Amino acid sequence: MTKETTKQEWKPTLFIDASGSVAGRVASHAAKQALLGKTIAVFNCEKVVITGNRNTTIREYREIRHKGGASLNGPFYPKHPDRIIKRMVRGMLRYTKGRGEAAFSRVRCFNGVPVEFKDAKTIKLTKQINTRTITLHDLGKEM
Repeated sequence: MTKETTKQEWKPTLFIDASGSVAGRVASHAAKQALLGKTIAVFNCEKVVITGNRNTTIREYREIRHKGGASLNGPFYPKHPDRIIKRMVRGMLRYTKGRGEAAFSRVRCFNGVPVEFKDAKTIKLTKQINTRTITLHDLGKEM
C-alpha cells in the first residue's frame, strides 16, 4: 500500500479553547479525552497560564532547557507554547505503548485558532485563579 492510502485524515471531534486556563488542567483533560478515543484540537496555547511565582517558573524552565540541550542528544524541551502543551500531554500518556501512542497521535495543539476551525464550538477549561501566573507566550520569550 502507498502512503496516501494508509494515511488517515485528521478531523477533530473535540475543540478546547485554552485561553486563560491552567496548563496542567488543559493537558490532563486533553490526555484523558484522547485515551477515550476522541480527536482533540487545543487552540490559543500561547494564552495558557502556569501558576506560581513568575521568576521561579522562568528559572526552573531555563534550567530544564539548559540540561536537556547541553549534550545535543536530548531530552529536548520546547520553547513554543503549542509544543510545551503537546509535551505536557505526552507526559500524561504512555506514549511508547500502543494505546498511549494512538492517543498521543490524536492530539494537536495550535497557537491561535486556525482558519478552518474558526466557527467550531469550543469548550473552555477556565477557573478563577487567585495566585500569580505567567502565560506560556511570556515564558517562551524569557527562555
